[in-house]
Amino acid sequence: MNVLYDLFHNTVFVTAGVAWAVAQVIKTIIDFYINGKLNLERMVGSGGMPSCHSATVSSLATISLLMYGAGSFEFAISAMLAIIVMYDARGVRRETGTQAVIINEIMDYLSNPLDSRYKDPEFSQEKLKEFIGHTPLQVICGAVLGILIALISYYGFVV
Repeated sequence: MNVLYDLFHNTVFVTAGVAWAVAQVIKTIIDFYINGKLNLERMVGSGGMPSCHSATVSSLATISLLMYGAGSFEFAISAMLAIIVMYDARGVRRETGTQAVIINEIMDYLSNPLDSRYKDPEFSQEKLKEFIGHTPLQVICGAVLGILIALISYYGFVV
């Protein structure tokens, strides 16, 4: 039994992986277009447009639905996972990113050399990551992308 062979010939696994990769590439291209420089961290980083988390789990749920049906445990598990991940990407993780923006602004203010009362070496640390969560639009776009990739995978390669 060759685990890697089986894994990479598993349509559900490959479809979800392709959805993740396509979303990451699109996110990197959009970031390049907006900022005018290639930031390869966007290829693996979280946050941004579209949500790769949403693309991955929505493609997983969609391909499971198409292959095993709405009454299957495969679809039930993947659909619940998709709901939780997309809710979390929009909710908790987005709020964490918003808090990081505010904390970074406080650090900038407190480390201002013109105001010696607020000069503290503790605040000269690296800034917090602000691209953590997603806006509703980023989550929706990721979900639509994942569904489209699952449909292409199923109707292009399975049926």
